[in-house]
Amino acid sequence: MIGLEEIGKKAREAAYDLVKRTGEEKNRGLLAAAAALRQQKEVILAANAKDLASAEKNGMAAGLVDRLRLTEERIEAMADSIVDIARLDDPVGKVLEEIPRDNGLKLVKMSVPIGVVGIIYEARPNVTSDAFALTFKTSNAVILKGGSDAIYSNTAIANVLRTALSEAGFCRDSIQLIEATDHETANRFMRLNGYVDVLIPRGSKRLIQAVVENASVPVIETGAGNCHIYLDETADVKKAVPIVFNAKTQRIGVCNACESLVVHRKALSSVLIPVIAKLQEKNVVTAADEQAYAVLEGADGIRKELLLHATEEDFGTEYLDYRISVKTVDSLSEAIDHINRYSTRHSESILTEDAANAERFLNEIDSACVYWNASTRFTDGGCFGFGAEIGISTAKLHARGPMGLRELTTYKYKIYGNGQVR
Repeated sequence: MIGLEEIGKKAREAAYDLVKRTGEEKNRGLLAAAAALRQQKEVILAANAKDLASAEKNGMAAGLVDRLRLTEERIEAMADSIVDIARLDDPVGKVLEEIPRDNGLKLVKMSVPIGVVGIIYEARPNVTSDAFALTFKTSNAVILKGGSDAIYSNTAIANVLRTALSEAGFCRDSIQLIEATDHETANRFMRLNGYVDVLIPRGSKRLIQAVVENASVPVIETGAGNCHIYLDETADVKKAVPIVFNAKTQRIGVCNACESLVVHRKALSSVLIPVIAKLQEKNVVTAADEQAYAVLEGADGIRKELLLHATEEDFGTEYLDYRISVKTVDSLSEAIDHINRYSTRHSESILTEDAANAERFLNEIDSACVYWNASTRFTDGGCFGFGAEIGISTAKLHARGPMGLRELTTYKYKIYGNGQVR
């Protein structure tokens, strides 16, 4: 097995090669990679079957199994995403600003690659191809460190991509996968200064905290998603029912799924009851505070066996499961305070017909993405027109929200002179 420093050296060499490539060349490499995924889907599915068998044996939660599972449709979507990224404008080499100086110097601020991007992630094999496509398009080399749960899938996908790059005339080390899955290797990777320019964790709150606390390489913190939807007193029940149902149940194991409802007291009977009734079609368990519990318990059509009394812990939990918490409030101010207290700064939505309330919510909620009358599930690179995303940043420096191509660049200054001295 190749050592970490050797992987780092190879990545740095690949990054130096990529910066010389034109946008047209990189697009050709991306299209070759997409075609290879389609051609080798049976190999990838066979590898994924091994991971799924291990997951079943180890009792993995349903939401995580959904993240891990690959199908022909999902592999097609992975390939389609690469093609979409190839069609986007290349953000590298753009003139961001020109600054003429009185002494005749001309400063030109240019967008450039970051260099070598490291990514640590869990049971999401599609991250392997998404991360490759976004970093390759931006002339960055990428070093990937997936979890043991998806090791067979990640290895198969990485090998397909590396072979495709080599056959298309590119450095195969533009993407490398660290195959060791032990914690010590992960910790050493987090300290690979001099080789890795930035580290991006994708996964559970526990993983992200471990990277933030242990890394000496600069980190862009991506967030766990304790996402909220606030049902204001003027919420339209015809909008609220499908929005909450989509946000909670379309995919339970993703960071932009709704985990908590905050409800104005005046909307408990008129809006919350039909919302919960719809969620119960998917057997969603509701952990409700005392006011909401009393209303739901006495409502016709509500299955009492799916109701629980909420604890303080429920309001701060990212379930990644068929479960949701409910908090009752008496005002918009109380709703904003509650969400800002328990949110992971990811995505929050207000459902209201009051434009003033909506604007106040959008302005005062301290999260990367805030919505008015829409599902939190739209926090996604593809939905934002980025092709895919490298992660959802909940940090405030350099990048925030879905990180696409532009967030994988930095800048430098070119200074043009004609003999000037200081």
